[in-house]
Amino acid sequence: MKYVKFGTSDFKVSQLSLGCMSMSGAYGPADDEESIATLHRAFDLGINFIDTSASYGNGHNHDLIRRALQGRRDQVIIHSKSGSIRTPDGESHGGGSPDYLTSVCERSLKSLGIETLDIFCLSRVDTNVPVEESVGAMARLVEQGKVRHIALSEAGPDSIRKANAVHPIVSLQMAYSVWERDAENGNLDACRQHGMSFMAYSALGRGFLAGLFHELNELPAEDNRRNSPRFQHLERGREILAEIESLAAEKSATPAQVSLAWVLAQGEEIIPIPGCKSRAHLEDNLRAIEIELTPADLARLDALMPPDPAKGPREQVTRS
Repeated sequence: MKYVKFGTSDFKVSQLSLGCMSMSGAYGPADDEESIATLHRAFDLGINFIDTSASYGNGHNHDLIRRALQGRRDQVIIHSKSGSIRTPDGESHGGGSPDYLTSVCERSLKSLGIETLDIFCLSRVDTNVPVEESVGAMARLVEQGKVRHIALSEAGPDSIRKANAVHPIVSLQMAYSVWERDAENGNLDACRQHGMSFMAYSALGRGFLAGLFHELNELPAEDNRRNSPRFQHLERGREILAEIESLAAEKSATPAQVSLAWVLAQGEEIIPIPGCKSRAHLEDNLRAIEIELTPADLARLDALMPPDPAKGPREQVTRS
């Protein structure tokens, strides 16, 4: 496993890390014992960086990780997002007030069974709270020893600049893949200007770029991808996947490995955090590190879905 410097911190994190959201029912049923076995296998294979959130599974994800960390805490760097306030009808909003951030940090420490969060991440900029105020509250948690580093998710360049003026921000988390390249419209540049790492979630297009499904009706009824706007019109997606599958066949690789290899090739500051809930998918993903994409391969993949400058830098999508 290769390890890379994590932003301005002293952490060295595994080049390919692990997202834990799918272990708590987001993409259909998950098996806790297999999820814990997957986490243990990840640690054994050198993955030392995991991404979670206080909101995943309404706390289930933190409980699962706490169980998996028994006797292994010193092996793992935990990045945990704040989540957002949820209304009874399931909608989420806000989540940037100092009181909320303080309470969710305390709750996260307790549910994870740890004394300090390695990285505490604001899930998204709250439209009702200046980002400076949110980051100020998180900085106080650093001063109190409850948090080591502060991160942002889904923040635009202006918010990144304002946040760094209050306290150093170690990373930004956004969706980034062959078919979702909004981060190239300013977010990535802002990270580089501030020495931040970039955590690429959905690096496998929520499983689609791994070839795990081609139609929505192949997903479980309770899978939340059925409601994603990106999956409502999959015609172009299937064209992109077909090209990835073709290149994968040429490389004697899987579509997942080629998709992750493309993200890895974009720079050492970019850390893919593909989610999985089985050891088989974990081990398949890790082989992406061995895939060598030539300049011609990269150009071929780049042409599939170029970034759209007209969209501008993205901020404040509905995700927690």
